[in-house]
Formats: sequence, C-alpha cells, structure tokens
Amino acid sequence: KLSLLFQLPKPQLGELKDLNALRMQPAQEDVLTMSQTLDRLLVRDTVQVELIPEKKGLFLKHVEYQVTSQRYKISVYRRYSDFDVFHEVLLQRFAYRVVPALPPKRMLKGVLTSISEREFIEGRRRALGRFINLVARHPFFSEDELVKTFLTFSGSDVQTKLRDTYKKMGDEFMTNRIATQAKEYLPADIQAQFSTSRELIRNIHNSFQKLRDRAEKMAERSKENATDLLMFGRELSTLGSDASSLPSLASSPSTWGTLRQSLKSLSVEFAVLSDKAAQQGRREEDDVVEKLNIFLDLLQSYRDLCERHEKGVLHEHQRALHKYGMMKRQMMSATVQPKEQASVEQLESRIVQQENAIQTMELRNYFSLFCLHQETQLIFIYLPITSHILGAFVNSQVQGHREMGAVWNELQPKLGCLFGGNNGLEPYI
Repeated sequence: KLSLLFQLPKPQLGELKDLNALRMQPAQEDVLTMSQTLDRLLVRDTVQVELIPEKKGLFLKHVEYQVTSQRYKISVYRRYSDFDVFHEVLLQRFAYRVVPALPPKRMLKGVLTSISEREFIEGRRRALGRFINLVARHPFFSEDELVKTFLTFSGSDVQTKLRDTYKKMGDEFMTNRIATQAKEYLPADIQAQFSTSRELIRNIHNSFQKLRDRAEKMAERSKENATDLLMFGRELSTLGSDASSLPSLASSPSTWGTLRQSLKSLSVEFAVLSDKAAQQGRREEDDVVEKLNIFLDLLQSYRDLCERHEKGVLHEHQRALHKYGMMKRQMMSATVQPKEQASVEQLESRIVQQENAIQTMELRNYFSLFCLHQETQLIFIYLPITSHILGAFVNSQVQGHREMGAVWNELQPKLGCLFGGNNGLEPYI
C-alpha cells in the first residue's frame, strides 16, 4: 500500500502569482459619490454666534462673539480676526472645496449712521453664524482638526494654534488617501457634466437671489406696518387727549367729548397690533430670509470654487507646460550648438524638475475635478432646503395673520360700544 501511495501523481499547484490572480477582488469603492441627505448634514452640528456686549468705552473697537457648538457642547470666545485666520487656513487646506466667504470686517466710514452701525454689526454676526454652520455641517470640514480647534480651543492664542495645526497637516491633496488616484474615479464625461451642472446652479443662484430680495422686502414691510400701526394709535390718542373746549356752533359737543375719550383708549389695541406686526417682521427675517441667505452663501462659494479651479489649477498647469516647452527648446538648441557640459547638465536637471512639477500639477488638476464633482453633489443635496424655506414662509404668514386677526376681532365689538350703533364697519350712504 505504501508503494502504491508513492506512485500517485503529485498535484500541480502552479506558481504563487497565479494563485494571487485567482483571489476574489473586492468591488471598487465608490469614493466619488456623496451618500448624504440634507437632514443628516443639518444634524451634524448647530453653532450659535452671539454678540458679547461691549463694556470698554463708548466706541466699538473690538467686537467679541460667543461661539457655542451643540456637537462639542462648549462655548468659546472669538473675534472677527480669529474668524479671518480660520477662513485663511481653511481655504489653504481645502482649496478645492466650497469654503464660504466671510462678511466684510468694516463698514464704509462717514457713510453710515450710528443706527446703521448697529445694523452692520448685527448683519455681520448673522453672516458669521451662517459661515460657521455651513463649515461645521460640511461632510469633510466637519471631521477636520481645524474645525474642531476653532470650535473648542479655549487657549489665549487660537490664531497661532490654527496655523500650527494646518502646518502639521498640509493641504487636502497631501492627506487624502485617493488624491493621486483621483483620475481613475472620474467619469469620462466629467467636463460635460461640470459645464451642465455649473449652468444649472448659476440659474438656481439667480432665482434664489430674487427670492431673497422679495423676502427681505416683505420683512421690511412688516416692520414698516408695525411703525404705521403704532403711529396711527398715537395719533388717535393725541386726538382724544385734546382738551380744547368746543365752540358753541358745534352741533353736539357732548357727543364729541365722549368720542374723544374713546379714541384715546384705542391706542392700546393699536400698540398690540404694532407689536404683532413687528414680531411678524422678525419671523420673516429669522426664519425665511436667513434660510435663503445660508443657501445663497453656499451657492456663491460654489461659484468662487469654479473660478479658483479655472484661474488657479488650470492656469498654473498651462503656465508650467509653457515653461516646460521653452526648456525643451533650449535643450534642443544646446544639442545642436555645442555648449559647456555643466550648463547642459543644469538644463537637464531643470527639465526633470519641471516634469515632476507638471506631473504633480496634473494630479492636482484631477483631484480638483474630483472635489468639484463632490461639491456639485453637495449643492444638489442642499436643494431640498427649498421646502424648509417655503414651510417657514407659510408658517410665519399663518401665525402672523392669526395673531393679528385675533386682535382685530377683539377690537371690532369695542367699536360698537364706543361709538354707538354704527361701529364704523357699515358704509354711510
């Protein structure tokens, strides 16, 4: 039996490299597609930016903000210059993604009044809040150490901390694991997709700007209505407070005297109506205009990104290619016309360096397109915010009309008591 066993044929296992080729290959990861929804982005974090009352002197030299992150459950204090440095390093780290712009630091001197100065500071606070919320909810920014540092670092010099944090990491191209293979994940018609999406987003941007402008006018009209109602009531009160005696030719002086007292009491109801109209204006501003503005900030940052891609990465790539062409021509000239060996070797070294630079630029160009494709998806992920805006708009109108309607309804029967049978609702013939 033992001899029979040794006569059996030996199995042919083949080469190890052949076995490696037979291994099951995992399905390629879809790193290009963002599997996100708007609701999932919105719950990542909510950051409150509140103005800290100025206590030093009469003039605002340094405005400070309290920045509170729900995610990290911490409040830190930041000045505008801290936001500015954060924006600077964020743009350096994520040059190929949508980084929202900051509001201007200062207003035009000698143009705005003190009231407008307060409005400017409030507008800047709102804009900084929109900026940090867009950043804190971004799929990639939200998990970055820079954002965590800005939202949580409570040391004395956050600006130095931010710059040091960036220096340790470098830009996204240096840290993203698929940056150098981005070309492999891009669809063949990436340029056509980009052009189509860019035009569509440009049209969306223009429409939302018009919606925002109309919403701002409606909020302003609500505030003006509040002022008008208050002044209307005051004028009634002034009319009712006139204690001048009536001349003898007045047909019924006692009637006017009674009516005058009634007019004076109506100013209370009109003050309530004014307050309701002012609340309506604030709701329209906070719930509708702000939601429109945050989406507009995102759309504008996308347009800025498209310009950076075209004027930055592509332009630098073309310049590098032009410089490389000039070097190659110099090299060809050197081979035709005898030159010193050292100068020829130096030129060869420069050409090799330029070739490496061009290769890096090409990789960066593809990575820029890769990021641009993802950021385009982010815009479309945010589009359902339209329903949030419309819902806020309808709710603000329903609540405002209901509250004011209740006051008007309370006022109506009082007119009958004040003025007798005709309460002013039936026209005179």
